Amino acid sequence: MAFHLIDMDTWERREHFKYYLNLVKTSYTLTANLHITQLVEEIKKRGLRFYPVFLYITATAVNRQKEMRMAYDSEKRLGYWDECHPSYTIFHKDDCTFSDIWTTYDSDFSVFYKNCLQDMETYKDIKGIKPKPGKPDNFTPISCLPWLSYTAHSNDTPVTSPLFFPVVLFGKYFEQNGEILIPFSAYLQHAVSDGYHTSLFINTVQEIAEDYKNWMNI
Repeated sequence: MAFHLIDMDTWERREHFKYYLNLVKTSYTLTANLHITQLVEEIKKRGLRFYPVFLYITATAVNRQKEMRMAYDSEKRLGYWDECHPSYTIFHKDDCTFSDIWTTYDSDFSVFYKNCLQDMETYKDIKGIKPKPGKPDNFTPISCLPWLSYTAHSNDTPVTSPLFFPVVLFGKYFEQNGEILIPFSAYLQHAVSDGYHTSLFINTVQEIAEDYKNWMNI
């Protein structure tokens, strides 16, 4: 997978990057309720599982925006990946622990959905923090909190850590005024993503969820 270096001489955010990376070390989380009424209805009608569907939506939004795919290369040079793959949590009900697994992203929903279900089935009873080997460098961490319809979320991650990718969380969807909503959060390093970029990402997740007729091919 190709990694594209950022030209620091011409990049429009070079001052912002250095400022928030070195002087005012800042990270932040934005949370919004997304409207998913029709999406949930369609998922139920087609007999699909919500979690892999929303993983696909989130990963697709990540892969539409380079600010969500930023990283350092092995020589600590800033750039962005062509594509990122979702790394996500699965819950073990017997001992209430979780594991972090990953699935190769595919823009074809039917392919991704099938592969995601297969990974979930393969590792559902294998304990440990990271049971699936071979995790690529170009990944996006995604978690689900299906027990709580939260209103805010914050990650206590050291801002000195070179984690430029978004850390995504979504919670339990709920009904309000006849609409189904889901809390969705994205944690970002301010060095690579301003409020504008993170808002664009969250709005893109909303747009993909509403546009299900054009990609849900199962």
